[in-house]
Amino acid sequence: MKLNIILKSIVVFALLSFSTLSDGTINEPPSKDDFIDLKEIMPNLRSDLRYYSDNNFVGQPIQGYNAAKAMLTKEAAYALKKVQDELERLGFGLLIYDAYRPQRATDHFVKWAEDETDTTMKMQYYPNIDKKDLFSKGYISVKSGHSRGSTVDLTIVSLKTKQILNMGSPYDLFDEISSTEHTESITKNQHSLRMLLKRRMEKHGWKSYPQEWWHFTLENEPFPNTYFDFPIE
Repeated sequence: MKLNIILKSIVVFALLSFSTLSDGTINEPPSKDDFIDLKEIMPNLRSDLRYYSDNNFVGQPIQGYNAAKAMLTKEAAYALKKVQDELERLGFGLLIYDAYRPQRATDHFVKWAEDETDTTMKMQYYPNIDKKDLFSKGYISVKSGHSRGSTVDLTIVSLKTKQILNMGSPYDLFDEISSTEHTESITKNQHSLRMLLKRRMEKHGWKSYPQEWWHFTLENEPFPNTYFDFPIE
C-alpha cells in the first residue's frame, strides 16, 4: 500500500513539474532536442525578429522574447531547411520574422488588442482597420499556431543584393492587401513572388494562412494540440 502511494506521488510530481496547464499550455519544451535554433542548421538564414524589438504593432518588445533567436520544432526546422537549400541554389534565401512564440507573448498581444485607447502603431500596422475588429478579422487570437512550435513568418531575400523581395505589403500589415491571393493594389510581379514563396513552402510540407502571405504552418506538425510557453533565451 505504501509503495503504491509513493508511486502515485512520483507520477503526480512528474506531471506537475512538466507544467502542463488546464488549457493545454506547457511551460517548457518536452526535451532539449525537440526545438532547434534555426541558425544552427541554416547559417545563411537571415532574420528580422520584430517581437524582440519595439518595431512591431504593439510598439514594444514582447513578453517571452528574451533573445534574438528563431526556434522551431525539429521537424519544422528541417522542413524549412529544404526550402532554404532550394532557394539558395537559385540565388535567394529566407528571412525569418517570427518562429516559435511563447503563449505569454500571445497573451501580451491579446491584452494590447483589448486596450482600444492604445493606437500608437495604427498608421504603420493597421491603418484601415479599427483596433476592436482585429479579433473578428482573424489578425489577433487567444491562441496561435506559433506557440505549437511549427509555424513561421518569413519572406525571401536576394543573396547577392541582400534586398528583401517586394511582396506588395510589409510584414504584419493587418489589411486585405496582405492576403496571399490578393491581386488588387499590387503588381503582377509582387503577386508572383507571393505565389513563389507559397509554392516553395507547400512543396516541402507547409500550408499557408490565406490572410497573411508570410505565415505558414507545417502540415504534419509534431505538437498539434500543445501550446508551449517557455521563453526564448
